[in-house]
Amino acid sequence: MPEEQMAPGAPEETRPPARPLDPVDRAILRMLQLDGRASVRSIAERVHVSRANAYARINRLVEDGVIRGFAARVDHERAGQGASAYITLKIVQNSWRTVREKLKALPGAAHIALVSGDFDVLLLVHTADNRALRELVLTRIQAIPEVLSTRTLLVFEETDLEPEP
Repeated sequence: MPEEQMAPGAPEETRPPARPLDPVDRAILRMLQLDGRASVRSIAERVHVSRANAYARINRLVEDGVIRGFAARVDHERAGQGASAYITLKIVQNSWRTVREKLKALPGAAHIALVSGDFDVLLLVHTADNRALRELVLTRIQAIPEVLSTRTLLVFEETDLEPEP
């Protein structure tokens, strides 16, 4: 497949650079962040473009990888995941890609970031309870050969920030 036509979700290294966003694109993104189920018609009306134009712009944003998907915001506690934690990991140098793939496969993994500072990776997980969290850290994460050490930070309360309208 030619580089210009890479599929959404293709590795970032192989995708063409995203086109610049104009104010209408940014308005569409804000609306979809607030309500991912908003209709193309309502979006078009609010940004003052035709429905066909809004539809084309949304498709372009998806194809360019600006919009990575549409998802529900979940209250993890009400969904049976009462324990959340950020786990910091120190990993073997140059093992990021391998470790990332192993972390992605973990149950409850919600966010993975390669960071700078005193540790290498920041992982957000949601589990049923502290016992499941302990099991995840001690038997799954610490069993990954490239993981040198971990530190677990329990989340007592969290608030998802809404994008500004």
